[in-house]
Amino acid sequence: MSPQLIMGIIIAYFCILIFISLITSKNTDSQAFFLANKQSPWFIVAFGMIGTSLSGVTFISIPGTVATNAFSYLQLVLGYLLGYLVIATILMPLYYRLNLVSIYTYLEQRFGYWSYKTGAFFFLLSRTIGAALRLYVVAGVLQLAVFDTLGIPFWLNVLITIMLIWVYTFRGGMKTIIWTDTFQTLAMLICVGTSIVLISQELDLSFQGMINTISESKYSQTFFWEPKDSKYFLKQFFSGAFITIVMTGLDQDMMQKNLSCKNIGEAQKNMFWFSIILVFVNIFFLALGALLYIYAEQKGIALPAKGDDVFPFLALNHFNMVASIAFIIGITAITYASADSALTALTTSFCVDFLDFAKRDEHQRVRYRYAVHLGFSFLLMLVILIFRAINDQSVIAAVFKVAGYTYGPLLGLYSFGLFTKRHLRDKWVPLVCVVCPILTYITNANSKEWLWGYEFGFEILMLNGFLTFMGLLFISSRRPEQVSALMPVAP
Repeated sequence: MSPQLIMGIIIAYFCILIFISLITSKNTDSQAFFLANKQSPWFIVAFGMIGTSLSGVTFISIPGTVATNAFSYLQLVLGYLLGYLVIATILMPLYYRLNLVSIYTYLEQRFGYWSYKTGAFFFLLSRTIGAALRLYVVAGVLQLAVFDTLGIPFWLNVLITIMLIWVYTFRGGMKTIIWTDTFQTLAMLICVGTSIVLISQELDLSFQGMINTISESKYSQTFFWEPKDSKYFLKQFFSGAFITIVMTGLDQDMMQKNLSCKNIGEAQKNMFWFSIILVFVNIFFLALGALLYIYAEQKGIALPAKGDDVFPFLALNHFNMVASIAFIIGITAITYASADSALTALTTSFCVDFLDFAKRDEHQRVRYRYAVHLGFSFLLMLVILIFRAINDQSVIAAVFKVAGYTYGPLLGLYSFGLFTKRHLRDKWVPLVCVVCPILTYITNANSKEWLWGYEFGFEILMLNGFLTFMGLLFISSRRPEQVSALMPVAP
């Protein structure tokens, strides 16, 4: 594919997004920007959340991990179902009952000022890094496919990418995101399906033949039962559950979409249907990964050593024109579906949690909102450039590793708030939430020596959350007054 053709596809794609933005951002105030006036249809939210949850990391990294990890990622995905059940039956009813815009205001009501600010800060940290890593994937692909040939440096590529997102989100916010994510999820699913069909045709496989070929290959092993193995089923399953709870249920980005539904009943329907569909979509990505490696073996193609480079390498250099176009549209759609909502959520959290928006008039809110939106855009760019300079691993591994350290304090704070009635010495909460990730890192670095050869995987998040919970318990006391309104209720 020529760089000019790829640029033409991307420009046309963004013209569609900008057109959607122009339609949906009319008469948008702060309430519409943050929660779409609580009028989002649940089925539209559910469908759009698929793209937001997956991102370019899934599109690139999950197929690339099949060579070394087979289908073990599916164990993690099955754990997602347990996590989504907890979110739908415990967290979302609480958020709706308290009528929250930022979910971190719960921490202020439950514990106090410093707990609230600490929780909001860790979200901003987590989501900034996570969104930057996801954008890094598509920026790297575009650099390889287009900008290197044109002599455009990586930093300018990233600047163009982020500013395009800013253009179609800065006015409409969540009111726009709900609909652009729906379009982008549809584009992504069509492209993944197209890639699978075209590769199967290249291998001369029928639908049943494709299933048989994948299941009989060395890549199809799904369940692993050796406890010391990082792919051990129980590790992966419960890691998946806790990753879902923190990266969806305790994440302003994901919850903001759910809070834009009309009521808790519709939000729960959205969550249940979304979680089921997401399992099948991840199976498609794993199947695509197996087909990529089978295709390379049969064609005698030497693949890049880094798994993240396998799909882009084959799509841009060895697939036919239709498959290459499908890849470009797919990676663009799924990455921007994640990044645009993350940018909106970061703006929402900073405005509500740190700028006291409730005390400002609408003119001030709009002015501050634009400035914050632009500021986070440039912050994402800075993080991407830093990551490019230091990264030497799969992006999916980097995303979950960062989540283990940055979301752990949120897991500890919310667990303590929801499942105890104790009072915290609020001013000590920031110290606990900083020390515990450090202790987690030290434990992880020495786990082989200290824990008889045990190696932590994604379950590092659970260790971090547990240490935070115990640290909070240490600085807590019995609370004399009732906190029942801030506790979960039976569904």
